Amino acid sequence: MTTLRDVTTDTVDETRAEALRQELLRHLRGQGNVVNDHVAAAFAAVPRHRFLPDTSLDEAYADDAVITKLNDRGHPVSSVSAPWVQARMLELSGLGRGMRALEIGSGGYNAALMAELVGENGEVVSVDIDPEVTDRAQRLLAETGYDRVVRVQCADGTYGAGAAAPAEGFDAIVVTAQAPDLPPAWSDQLAPHGRLVVPLSFRGIHQVFAFGCEDGHLRSRGQTRCGFVGMQGDNRHTGHTIDLSDGDLRLGLNDDQHADADALRAALASATRTTTWTGVVLRNDEGVLPSLDLWLVATLSPCARIYASSRGVERGLSGWTIAAAATWEGGTLAYTTIRPATGGFELGVHAYGPNREQLADRLAERIRAWDSGGHRGSVEPTLRAYPAGTPVDQLAMGQIIDNRHTRLVISLP
Repeated sequence: MTTLRDVTTDTVDETRAEALRQELLRHLRGQGNVVNDHVAAAFAAVPRHRFLPDTSLDEAYADDAVITKLNDRGHPVSSVSAPWVQARMLELSGLGRGMRALEIGSGGYNAALMAELVGENGEVVSVDIDPEVTDRAQRLLAETGYDRVVRVQCADGTYGAGAAAPAEGFDAIVVTAQAPDLPPAWSDQLAPHGRLVVPLSFRGIHQVFAFGCEDGHLRSRGQTRCGFVGMQGDNRHTGHTIDLSDGDLRLGLNDDQHADADALRAALASATRTTTWTGVVLRNDEGVLPSLDLWLVATLSPCARIYASSRGVERGLSGWTIAAAATWEGGTLAYTTIRPATGGFELGVHAYGPNREQLADRLAERIRAWDSGGHRGSVEPTLRAYPAGTPVDQLAMGQIIDNRHTRLVISLP
């Protein structure tokens, strides 16, 4: 399947587009995001600019996401993901010739890449809840000839492909929106040998996991970092946030987590703080912070994310404005911070409340254990997903996260 044969357009633009496409592929190869030759061939074949007609060629072939729709509040609700993310997810999917695949979250371009992987004898079903998104995807796929392989339907992806799901299941299900849970339909519609690739959120972590079937549950088989717009429909994000200091510091909790908001606010208001520095340095461009986040969730309870505003950083509440790992106990709160160090940034812990020294030491000890125990960026925790209500004695050992549809268990291998 070669898209450029299907459409006659301006020769000069198409020649430049081809050059930019090859440049993007070299970049993806060089970064290690594309390893599989079949994935490389897909990126070489699909004209990304045809799925982003309102952007310039340079924007279309930049290794960055492009927002395609905003909601009434100006928040992104649909996008064409960054190529490096799509490449990593397709590598994890294991898609090949003649396979059947389900995409949850339409945009057109990713479905076309999947179509290249499965070939003319394969099948791709692309589902999205937004009729504007599916109409746009259907139109662009038809214009580029990929509608021969891709079938687009407007439906809530929480329920997979519905009646369009093959009886033997999909060889791969690729979710292209941030999901807070794994609905039963996804595992039910997955072939026994198949892969579910999904950007999953829990305890403030946002990572792509590739799951396979194992003894009545799902087990992670690979993962990568990510960033996606949130799912809509019945699997949209829930949880709640506690404001701890006039909007400048907030604690984000899942539905199965609880904290004494008044006690924690009082601790912050006291302005009495302990800061413990760990001696652990994040080297510039090392990219191991997601590994630390997973390690802390797997080995520390409770664990969530603290969010600081720019003003909160100016007030000295936090060392960064992005999410930091946090733990709490009664009216005591501890969370990670950073300061400049030779070659990078040193990790530390801020703690407030009556037991601040003990809780700061506990969090700092977990960070040092990650650094010294051979886990730093090389040993990733395993994530398992069991049906909700599974008795504890039938779960693997590890930290349990209770969601609406699943009991997630995250543990060290």
